[in-house]
Formats: sequence, structure tokens, C-alpha cells
Amino acid sequence: MNHLELLRLAFPEVHVAVAALVVLALGLSKTRSTALCSFIAASGLFLAIVSLLRLPPEATLYGGMLVITPLTSLFKIICLTLAIFTVIMAHSDSSSRRHHGEYLAMILLATIGLMLLIGSEELLMIFIGLELTGLSLYVLAGFDKTDPRSAEAGLKYFLFGSTASAFTLFGLSFIYGMAGSTSLAEIGQKLTTGPVQPLLAAGLVMTLIGFAFKIAAAPFHLWAPDAYQGSPIPSSAFIASGSKVASFVVLGKIVLLGLGPIQGSAAWHGLIAGWAPILAALAALSIVLGNLVALAQTNVRRLLAYSAVAHAGYTLLGLVAGGRAGFSATLFYTTTYAFTLLGAFGVVALVRRETGGDDFVHFVGLRARSPLLAGCMATFMLSLAGLPPLAGFFGKFYLFSAALRADETHGLLWLVVLALFGSLISLYYYLIVSKLVLVDESETAIPVANISWLQRLTLLALAIVVVVLGVLPSALVSRIVASLQ
Repeated sequence: MNHLELLRLAFPEVHVAVAALVVLALGLSKTRSTALCSFIAASGLFLAIVSLLRLPPEATLYGGMLVITPLTSLFKIICLTLAIFTVIMAHSDSSSRRHHGEYLAMILLATIGLMLLIGSEELLMIFIGLELTGLSLYVLAGFDKTDPRSAEAGLKYFLFGSTASAFTLFGLSFIYGMAGSTSLAEIGQKLTTGPVQPLLAAGLVMTLIGFAFKIAAAPFHLWAPDAYQGSPIPSSAFIASGSKVASFVVLGKIVLLGLGPIQGSAAWHGLIAGWAPILAALAALSIVLGNLVALAQTNVRRLLAYSAVAHAGYTLLGLVAGGRAGFSATLFYTTTYAFTLLGAFGVVALVRRETGGDDFVHFVGLRARSPLLAGCMATFMLSLAGLPPLAGFFGKFYLFSAALRADETHGLLWLVVLALFGSLISLYYYLIVSKLVLVDESETAIPVANISWLQRLTLLALAIVVVVLGVLPSALVSRIVASLQ
């Protein structure tokens, strides 16, 4: 493999890296233009998508450091699409316009990290992708120097994230020590299905703790409410969407491909030590704690943060179920959730710009001020609640059915029942937000929301994606299933 061939296969990452350097240089120049920076950033991401479509269907470089498969290409495209929507959202956000070039460069660098995460099956490259993504997101969280809450969000995110990275690195080093390889495929071949050895168990637990932080699973979620509420809204949206998608993809590859022989069982009638019971415990705690604490929130961003904890629990159900069916259900659900939450944050950004806040009171009477915003927000909330015919309904149905079919004795029934109970609780607070924007009327006169055509088009596109993936889920499910063959 010569360097030109390597460059050709890494062209998508190169496009994004070049775009990051260009917008960073423009941001440092005297003739700053937010529109030009946004255009170059979006163009770089779009060219990366085009390059991905032109790559060969299968390729493996340097023992799995860069892997090209239909699955990796599909989810790189999804992450790039989420990044494009984030760039559009950041274009109209006041907290990022002061140093817009630097802000967009951080988004692009985080996107490169996500692409490295998705496109690698080697532990060292996975950790490099995690760190590149994490460092960029820490800067994005604390980017607004005029808001003390942003500094607090960045500091908390950094402190929790650095601790989680240490756990992840120690865990991966233990796994390497027991398997003698950093390649996930070779690790899966060398591990036996016998009793889990103590050193391997320590590595497994520490690795899962690190990834539990990345996906905001309880009890490693304490950074999420403050980070979601204090960060600039485009930063919160990207943290909650793009990083979640990549984290679940790489977590699924680690546990199913690398650690498959020590899966164990979380069935109520036959508990077996392994990673499945650990993920099942994280899922159960996340569903209960996330939904119950979300009931007490009066700030929409904080509510979305705690609901994200619950949704991390739902998404883990597919990994606990194991197999291709469970993994495909996890991938479908995390994708639909990412687009839904990105749209919800887009509405929150516009409401905050017009009213100066994002508490419940600022959403009262939104229908009278902007029917478009109210309709989109209701669509996103009802999808998160899991009501048909929206994407959230089929996503949960797919997850729960995969968990039930994991074995013939329905050993994961206890976890599915708990998830259904959590969905019932979440219906209350999602309907509260929908009631605020559609039914309640504001007692004070608030001017009609001023929304540009680009913002309208972006929110409509995200709402249409949520509806289409609920009505025609096979459009994405078939692609995911085919890529896992």
C-alpha cells in the first residue's frame, strides 16, 4: 500500500481537515466573514460525503487502523450530515459569531474524530479518535466567554471527560495485555468463551465506564445537564447527536466484534458474567434515573439532557440483545434520535434568540408567534416520546422486539418491561412541552419570531426526516442490515 493509495482512501477525512484549516485561517484574518466561513465548512463536509460515495466498498489498512465497509461509510455520511446541520445552526447563533472561524474549525475537527472512531477496528486508533473528538467538544462546550455557565459547562465536561479517558485507556491496555493484540478481529479470535479472568474483567469494566460517560449513561451522566444547558446551543446539539452516533457504533464494534466471546447473559433466569449484564445494569439505571429526574425540570435544555440519559438506556438494549438484529436496532435508534434531538435544539436556539431564555415559560404560546417552530417542536417531542407514526415509535419497537427475540425464553423481558415503563413516564414531560407550544397562550406580548429561509428549510428538513423514518423505516433499516452482512 503506497502513500497515494492511502491518501485516496482517506480523502473524506482530508477534505474535512483542509476545510478546518481554511476556516481557521479566515477566522484569524482581518476580513472575517461568517457567511464565507460557514459556506467553506459546509462545502468541505459535503465534499467528504461525495468522496465517501466514491470509495471502494471494502478495504482494510494497517491491521484495521482504517477500515472501509458499507457500515462505516454509511455512518460517516450520517455524522457528516449532522455536522452540516450543526454548521447551519451555528451560522445564526450569537454565541459563536464572535470567533466564528475558530468555532467552525472545532466542529470540523470533532467530525474528523468521529470519522476516525467509526472507521477503525484497532484500539489505538479508536482511542486517538476519542481524544480528538473529546478535546474539540470540550472547547465547543466552553466557547462562549461571555456566559459563566458556558465556562462551567466546559470545565465540568473536561474534568469528567479526562477521567473517563483515563478509565478507557487503562481498560484498553488490560484488554491488549490479555489478548496480545490491538486489533478487534484478532482480540475476538484469541479470547476464549470460558470464565472471565480477573485482569480481563477489570479491563472490560474500565472500558465500559469510559464509554458510559461518552453516551451519558447513568451513573456517569453528571456532566450532561450542565453541559447541555451551559454550552452554546450548536455545541450542545452536536454533543448530543454526532458524538452519540459514533460512540454507539464503536461501542457496538468493541463488544460484539472484539469482546464477543465474553458476552455473558443478562437474562433474569440465567445471569452469566460478561459485558451484557454490565450494559443491562447501565441501561436499567439510565432509564429509571433519566426519566424520573426529567419530570422535575423546568428548563427545556436540561429536560433534553436528562431525557438523553434515558434514551442512552433504551439504545443499550440492542447491544445487550447482541447479534446483528440487536446491533442494527441500536444503530437505527441512535440515528433517528440524533436527527430528532438536533431538530429540537434548533427550535430551542431560535426561541432563545427571540425571548432570551429556554425555560418552559419562553415556549408558551409559540404557536401564535411561529406555527412552523411550534409544529416542528411538537413533531420532535412526540417522536422522542415514541408515538406513531414518527421515527421514535419504530425505533423503540425495533429495539424492544430485538431484545425480546434475543433468546427463546425471553430472558430480557424484565429490561423491556422497564423500558416500556420509562417510555410511559417520558410521555408526560414530552406532552408538557407540546402543550406549551401548541395549546397554552402567553399573557405577555412577544413579537413574531424572525426566522430566515435557511433556518426554516433546515428545521423542515429535520422534521421531514423524522416523519419519513417513521413512515418508511425500511429506507434506513435495510441499508443498516445489508451493511452488517
